[in-house]
Amino acid sequence: MPRMLIVDDEAKIREVVKEYAEFNDFEVTQACDGMEAVNIVKEQDFDIIIMDIMMPKLDGYSACKEIRKIKSTPVIMLSARGEEYDKLFGFELGVDDYVVKPFSPKELMARVKAVMARANAQNQTKQDEDVITYKGLTVNFKAREVTIDGKNIPMTPKEYDLLFYLIRNANIALSREKLLEEVWGFDFYGDDRTVDTHIKMLRNSLGEYRNLIITLRGMGYKFDKIK
Repeated sequence: MPRMLIVDDEAKIREVVKEYAEFNDFEVTQACDGMEAVNIVKEQDFDIIIMDIMMPKLDGYSACKEIRKIKSTPVIMLSARGEEYDKLFGFELGVDDYVVKPFSPKELMARVKAVMARANAQNQTKQDEDVITYKGLTVNFKAREVTIDGKNIPMTPKEYDLLFYLIRNANIALSREKLLEEVWGFDFYGDDRTVDTHIKMLRNSLGEYRNLIITLRGMGYKFDKIK
């Protein structure tokens, strides 16, 4: 039975989400603020986390940042704000999707299933090579680690996903739409700027190897094939 953590300071919202989650055969745990959520995640494993942004003690963004230090559990944020900046900030922290309040519980569960399916597919995908090395750059797919000259390079979950997808499709021209579809998923409500923002972040992380990501004007990007 899949396990869900619902984090919201409004008991009514927690109960509504819980009712629909249990109807869909989830085992549900609840937390009323970000601090409680972080402590629970330290002790227990979950398949998905539904978390409000505006909460006392520790807001959703800060809680997600702390959780990402120890777990890669998919996170869907509940937000009363739908501005693009807020979403991009969340994606940089590793948020997998957003649902804007007021929301349909049925839509939320559809997004839960889509996010979990993506996560499971990524975990189950078997690659021909677990580790690739190019000069001082080493990419370990299984460990989700990137090092440059032996130094670990911290990245957000989406940076890892984007880099791994680019490398696995090296020397193939990839449109922004294709990257959105494959890395963020069919249900992601975003635009080309989301890809461009993450490419910029990824290049900054790669430092001297930033030029391995080639811009295809008017189209998208490709990763230079490593020989």
